[in-house]
Amino acid sequence: MNWSIDNDTTTSTLRFPKCSYKITTAMTTPLPPTKPPLTLYTSIASIRQWRRGQANQRKSVAMVPTMGALHAGHISLLRSAARTHDSLVISIFVNPAQFAPHEDLSRYPRTLTTDIKQLEVLNTELSSPESSSKGRIEALFVPPVPEMYPSGIPLQQELQKGAFVTVTPLSSRLEGITRPHFFRGVATVCMKLFNIVQPDEVYFGQKDVQQTVVLKWMVGDLHVPTKIRVEDTIREEDGLAMSSRNVYLGEKRRGFATCLYKALKAAEEAYLQEVAKGAKVIPKRILTEPAEKMLREAGSDEVKTETEYFSVACPRGLEELEQVDVSVGAVISGAVKMLPTQEGEGPVRIIDNIILKSKAETSTQEARTSQDLRTVVSV
Repeated sequence: MNWSIDNDTTTSTLRFPKCSYKITTAMTTPLPPTKPPLTLYTSIASIRQWRRGQANQRKSVAMVPTMGALHAGHISLLRSAARTHDSLVISIFVNPAQFAPHEDLSRYPRTLTTDIKQLEVLNTELSSPESSSKGRIEALFVPPVPEMYPSGIPLQQELQKGAFVTVTPLSSRLEGITRPHFFRGVATVCMKLFNIVQPDEVYFGQKDVQQTVVLKWMVGDLHVPTKIRVEDTIREEDGLAMSSRNVYLGEKRRGFATCLYKALKAAEEAYLQEVAKGAKVIPKRILTEPAEKMLREAGSDEVKTETEYFSVACPRGLEELEQVDVSVGAVISGAVKMLPTQEGEGPVRIIDNIILKSKAETSTQEARTSQDLRTVVSV
């Protein structure tokens, strides 16, 4: 239950996933206005009307697009957005256009009621007197599929009708090799969302690093007046990158799901060692050999894994590198498929990445760490 108070009336607003009831009673004594409740919108017309209201009040708007099944990574993005923006909008839409016919569209977790509860809890935190946040979540956009794809959206790409966005050649690299349909679907739905909501900034996590690069190219080339913000990957205590699909792993596979993160850390350590030695250019094999060895040894007799790719790429365009220029850095990323361990399970893909910072960035970070230590010691 949410409550909103007007100056002349008290309005109790009950909000549920598909409906809203308001009961208004007259008051003799006006009460001070409070922040509006989180409101769920399902139509493009209604969310656009909300957005016009924000513009009229000269409020900055940040957006966090999701497919639902919210976790701590999504919550972290919302907290970051709330620090610098007046109003936040989060979208929940399981986008059919980014799924191939053989993929898990029907199985993808849909937890709207739980998601709304998490958002209400976060809003309570953001609205508390102790919070240093500037804004809060005001809008939840949950459109039905026909609203977003009025021409329909069959999973077979050759049967799809209408306008779609393709970013080349980025969409055909790395993830695009095994999922050639994926970034076409992502770019298309994000272009729709950006046009509908017109946010000042959109927040994404680094875990989906290729997605963020694709979208940065898209908004740049199509002159979309929205800035893409990328926040650090949020991880479990053992290093596994948080993902809505982690619920598919089960207990047996979950114990081995950190194999990719450990391989990435091994490659990062090899890079940092070479930088410390004064290397200016580092051959790719120096990074990939320890990582690929760890991936070959991952799993057990019961838990099997398949490495789809392990990449060392240019940060800007994700072109594969044969050597890393330490003045530029690189993106190391990979995908590992966790194979089923029992009947009824499907394979689960784990994707992850680490940014190898340039030598200048590494030196700056070390200097800051040293300064922090000196400050602690002096205190």
